[in-house]
Amino acid sequence: MTKVVFVHGVGKQYLSEDSLARDVVPELRGGVRLTGAPVPDAADIEVAFYGDLFRPKGTRSAQELPYDATDVESDDEFQLLMEWWEEAARTDPTVPGPTAQGTRGRVGWAASRALRLTAVRSALDALTGAAYLRGVIDRVLISDLKQLVGYFTDEDIRAEARARVAARITPETRVVVAHSLGSVVAYETLCDKEYNADWDVHMLVTLGSPLGMRAVVLDRLCPRPDGRRAQWPERLREWTNVADSTDIVAVVRDLSPAFGDAVNDILVHNGSHMHDSTRYLTAVETGHAIATGLGGLPVAPGV
Repeated sequence: MTKVVFVHGVGKQYLSEDSLARDVVPELRGGVRLTGAPVPDAADIEVAFYGDLFRPKGTRSAQELPYDATDVESDDEFQLLMEWWEEAARTDPTVPGPTAQGTRGRVGWAASRALRLTAVRSALDALTGAAYLRGVIDRVLISDLKQLVGYFTDEDIRAEARARVAARITPETRVVVAHSLGSVVAYETLCDKEYNADWDVHMLVTLGSPLGMRAVVLDRLCPRPDGRRAQWPERLREWTNVADSTDIVAVVRDLSPAFGDAVNDILVHNGSHMHDSTRYLTAVETGHAIATGLGGLPVAPGV
């Protein structure tokens, strides 16, 4: 009986459902254990896996594609990278911000291909020097931003990812935990009337979510927001959004303004791995939200 479904984020294209579960399930159970609430059995936790949809076809290597600054091509990719850069500079004083580059901002960068390429290279240099991204190489950052943008531009991937999440949710599922891009997939799936007729999800837990980024994500959701307010999933009772204060992916950390006051926004500290899913899962705040959805604890107030 599937009581908890976990939906992963970007960068999992070379993993599998089983390898991901080996990491995710123990950490999820450990976070709940910290609360003192009953811990769900491992057999009651399922992983919804869609990472292989982003795996390049016809390649034999399990290495990242050799992306460089010239591969940040679309306006959407450029805008997302700039938002990550601005957020990294805001949260890490050692990271030089866009204004330190002597540019005119995004409008000026977009004026010509040469200016934009300079901006992309500056952004990548700044991001890979951030304390919590040190050691992350350009091609990984570019691959991750391409996956987030690609979800919205490739309807086949979008539909299949949602179908895989829906296949894991049953009438007995009480909690959906979704990290990063997975929070977008999970939200759209929970809203989809094609799937949710007999669902009764008590708690959605989003971790490091980009859902609040209006131009890049929020305005492109299905269903589309009505004005400034996005739709609440019909078969969802409660929603806890957990974000690290330095997580550049969760640029907008409070989702309640866009999705309603019923969203419980909570800040956590993940140390040097600000966007890592296992760091989020082992936070007691995440464990509390999962336990609440399973009926073991009352709702915790946001902080």
